[in-house]
Amino acid sequence: MHELPDPNTRSPGPGRRGRKRAMLLGLGLDGQDGHVRITKGENFLLQGGSEETHGRMTETTIHFNEKLAQRGKRLETVGHQEFVDLMNEAAGGTT
Repeated sequence: MHELPDPNTRSPGPGRRGRKRAMLLGLGLDGQDGHVRITKGENFLLQGGSEETHGRMTETTIHFNEKLAQRGKRLETVGHQEFVDLMNEAAGGTT
């Protein structure tokens, strides 16, 4: 059995300058109208969903990135709790 390399100690591959990368991935699973919905951005990929669900994912992602920019941060630099807080704010949550 092969042991997986520790992602924290791996050397960067070709073209990677050792910089951490992060990406938001949104999958909508309720699309049944035959449309293929894909929205891409610098740090996100949203795919699938009904028109309503995909629209909500898109709006939430835009708000999330705006809040991230207001804090002067990149997705790669945000810790777990800050990510949760930002996403909750972006989605219209109150906590």
